[in-house]
Amino acid sequence: MTSQSVQTASTAAQISALPDLPWHQLKAKWVELFGEPPGINNRRYVIRRLTHRIQEQAYRISHPTLIDDNARRIKQLLETGRVSRRVATAAPLIGSVLTRVHGGKLHRVTVLDGGLFEHEGRQFTSLSKVAREITGTRWSGPAFFGLKVSGDKKERGV
Repeated sequence: MTSQSVQTASTAAQISALPDLPWHQLKAKWVELFGEPPGINNRRYVIRRLTHRIQEQAYRISHPTLIDDNARRIKQLLETGRVSRRVATAAPLIGSVLTRVHGGKLHRVTVLDGGLFEHEGRQFTSLSKVAREITGTRWSGPAFFGLKVSGDKKERGV
């Protein structure tokens, strides 16, 4: 089991235990995570906010570069009143299943960890390689699977 999967299991265990905790333990957990007692005595609200905070902390551990990028963008926004646009990426989430009908056949591609893609029991290093395997011709994989908007402004209605 990888450290990230252990972290995910720990996060899930913490969150699933929240509804069963007595009120005084929920308040103690709130103080631990927020530094002060909750300003409201609504159990459902407190559980939802604790859930969010636990997930937020786990995400900080598993995605520190994204957190750093967001902090940089927030600082830029506060200093200038503007923020630069993020580079658009067509990278689907790990575990996503992309589908496309081609040649009368439904093709399913599972997004794996490490930038890999699985199609019909084989692993590929890019969506474009999967698209080429399916069609026999060169394709942009993100375009083939509908992850990339066409560059033609007329086609997009712009």
